[in-house]
Amino acid sequence: MVVDDHPMWRDAVARDLAEAGHEVVATAGDGRTALRVAPAARPEVAVVDLQLPDISGVEVTRALVAADPPVRVLVLSASGEQQDVLEAVKAGATGYLLKSAAREEFLAAVRTAGDGDAVFTPGLAGLVLGEYRRLAAAPARPDEEDGTPRLTERETEVLRLVAKGLTYKQIAERLVLSHRTVQNHVQNTLGKLQLHNRVELVRYAIEKGLDRES
Repeated sequence: MVVDDHPMWRDAVARDLAEAGHEVVATAGDGRTALRVAPAARPEVAVVDLQLPDISGVEVTRALVAADPPVRVLVLSASGEQQDVLEAVKAGATGYLLKSAAREEFLAAVRTAGDGDAVFTPGLAGLVLGEYRRLAAAPARPDEEDGTPRLTERETEVLRLVAKGLTYKQIAERLVLSHRTVQNHVQNTLGKLQLHNRVELVRYAIEKGLDRES
């Protein structure tokens, strides 16, 4: 699904996706339309602009990620501002790409997001990781201080590799597992820890020092 308020840009993105073999199940020119058509269209990936005429792309991202089944969101924006990037990632966006990206870079980002792996315009990944570490250094919330849920050995192993910045594909190769199995472990871990997205998961892992373990 493509969500952008500029008709020519929206049509061009949809055309590029279709020519690359992707099925474009819906397009929308504003956030409310996107959220209305998404349940019936059931997109696996949504390419979302941040600047929409009614509700923000961040709100659209948050709602799509929370849907059942959840939609993976690739933000495609003209803005590379730190606040915009971090708000989108905190809302659950799988990736963030600038509109200045080349066509092949965009199509590769869609494929990566579709696999559930994080993807960012070069230069933005370091910004996001820095925010992960800043959050991890912040005082724990009261509800984080009461005990630690029990994770299986495999879930802990996957969590450690997520904290190190590996993609799901890289984790699958490292542990000789299928991509789907890695995703299932991550979803189970999110449920046990009562976390909502990869941002919170990485924060938790860094707080526990898992990114520094071998």
